Amino acid sequence: MPKQKTHKGLAKRVKITASGKVKRKRCGASHLMNSKNAKRRRRLATATLVKGLKAKTMISQLAS
Repeated sequence: MPKQKTHKGLAKRVKITASGKVKRKRCGASHLMNSKNAKRRRRLATATLVKGLKAKTMISQLAS
């Protein structure tokens, strides 16, 4: 059985934290910020964690 390759597109978009969780950027924060209120812009600036089965799938895709 060959070794599993790292999914390079995913590796550029997420990071694994020290405790093993998946950290990602929020979507919608790249442009058109004038129409979004200040509270929403602050929330978009922070990273968030991926939850559930999606996180488990991502970790397996990042295992090199």
